Amino acid sequence: MSSLQRYLPWLIFFLLHGGRGAAAGKVPAIIVFGDSSVDTGNNNFIPTIARSNFWPYGRDYANGLPTGRFSNGRLATDFISEAFGLPPSIPAYLDTNCSIDQLATGVSFASAATGLDNATAGVLSVITLDEQLAYFKEYTDRLKVAKGDAAAKEIISEALYIWSIGTNDFIENYYNLPERRMQYTVGEYEAYLLGLAEAAIRRVHAVGGRKMDFTGLTPMGCLPAERIGNRGDPGECNEQYNAVARTFNAKLQDLVAKLNKDLRGLRLVFADTYQLLATVVSKPADYGFDNAVQGCCGTGLFEAGYFCSFSTSMLCGNANKYVFFDAIHPTEKMYKLLADTVINTTLHVFL
Repeated sequence: MSSLQRYLPWLIFFLLHGGRGAAAGKVPAIIVFGDSSVDTGNNNFIPTIARSNFWPYGRDYANGLPTGRFSNGRLATDFISEAFGLPPSIPAYLDTNCSIDQLATGVSFASAATGLDNATAGVLSVITLDEQLAYFKEYTDRLKVAKGDAAAKEIISEALYIWSIGTNDFIENYYNLPERRMQYTVGEYEAYLLGLAEAAIRRVHAVGGRKMDFTGLTPMGCLPAERIGNRGDPGECNEQYNAVARTFNAKLQDLVAKLNKDLRGLRLVFADTYQLLATVVSKPADYGFDNAVQGCCGTGLFEAGYFCSFSTSMLCGNANKYVFFDAIHPTEKMYKLLADTVINTTLHVFL
């Protein structure tokens, strides 16, 4: 079944019945905050090694060109944009080649290697979540100048906001560096991160954002890089990390319920991508994959970023057979499956 056939019934229902107020049911733009799972190229424009604007990244993207996406092709947010009848790829805010007219239908403020915790962004000198929100405010001001106050207000209020962030706070920061572990237990750190998530959502709501998805953590212990770094059981999923992802997701769902009660007009949903990726990793053949243990790039066990560019002689032939493209990030095919989960979860709120 094609993507159009799968999405058309609920898209029609959503457009007819999903919205409230004058702009009923419209989603004029997809606005994205987060990390490498949704960074469409912002890190290309800042001084950091957390980049992917070189081959083999993007080898299956249009014209085979790298864009700064950590994948062989498109990301989940690109597929989500296309499903809503918007452009098939979401531009990066810092890309000066993109006009405000292009950004008006979709924009990503995300930065690879960042987290909810500003200290996480400091590890590889990337864009903090606070800075992403400052760029968002700048974006709304630009929209008002280009489109007029009324049109800008409609875009801001009717856009779908997607948050995909949090994994790096654990695997890059908490479990990799001593500072946060000395300050917080795991549960305390989860509470700290959730407080930051709440503050960020409230800031966007105060500007006018109403339709939001917060995507939960995936089983981060099953990333190839975490398998190889699993000292207790080398090569197997790090179940301690997976347990943290599950508890964080449960608390995030509680936060979603709280904010929907507290914030006027907010329609915030939690997209559970944990179960999907866990199922795919355990039964890859059911989804058309041959390999869910290694990435397509190099040995597939530790390569990511520039290490992928050093290992092209070992690049896999067909990325569609792999769940992961490098040791951390999914392939385009896996991102498409994740996109379906977010889309179906998001539309459930409006039906």
